[in-house]
Amino acid sequence: MRRRFPTLIGLMGAGKTRIGRLLSRRLEAPFIDVDEWIVRHEALSIPEIFERYGERGFRERESRALRELIARPVVLATGGGIVMRAENRRLLRRHPPVIWLRASPEVLAERIDGDANRPLIATGGTLARLQELARVRTPLYEACADFVVDTGQLTPEQACQSILEFLGSFGAGPEG
Repeated sequence: MRRRFPTLIGLMGAGKTRIGRLLSRRLEAPFIDVDEWIVRHEALSIPEIFERYGERGFRERESRALRELIARPVVLATGGGIVMRAENRRLLRRHPPVIWLRASPEVLAERIDGDANRPLIATGGTLARLQELARVRTPLYEACADFVVDTGQLTPEQACQSILEFLGSFGAGPEG
């Protein structure tokens, strides 16, 4: 059986990149962060892409990246808004396992408040913006996720271990 590696979804600040890097080391698989991939291929920062092309232009680039990367044998960390497009949700469902890293807007606001590299919160009001994003995106994350990890209650190492245990039962662990 072909090994399947997880795709991580969740709001900004949930730990997708940090936990993804831990998983890639433990699974001995490459790691790709979709946002980092876009930045590298566009030669522009995320804020610059938003400024030049708007959120819609960024989402188009995000969808293109997901189409290219989703079937690769890698641990994949997506951007928080990847679930906003139906085509992306279909791709995620066709390429399990999808792991939703969930944390409350309050926890996330503490982690990322003031991060200038996050255009959706750059103007302030981080907690209110995260609450609104959670309201809109939670049902979409739920629809895509094969497994949920509460990263607000666990260290990144504990979250990684929980995911590895799930992958073992999913048939996607290191021996899978």
